[in-house]
Amino acid sequence: MALNTKVIEIIKHKKLEPNFDPSMKTLSRIMKTMIEKGAEGKTQLSLDANLNYARLAKHIVWLEKKGLAESTIENNKINVALTADGKKFASTISKII
Repeated sequence: MALNTKVIEIIKHKKLEPNFDPSMKTLSRIMKTMIEKGAEGKTQLSLDANLNYARLAKHIVWLEKKGLAESTIENNKINVALTADGKKFASTISKII
């Protein structure tokens, strides 16, 4: 399966490998960027957090499954924002890492 197809499947179906274990440093970087910049598109979030889009997509899906982030579609753009629980989690991990 080509990388682009795999990334599209992750985003579209919100499915992760059963053994996916998110990196706390990556989560911290994503959440810090989301707190500083607010809701933004996944592509811009990938650039702002300096992360590969596929890696970002997996972590966003993990955050959504935990109820810490949510995606919305506006003008054919996928925007991601932290939920209230996500903001609490972000402040907790920023103290740890």
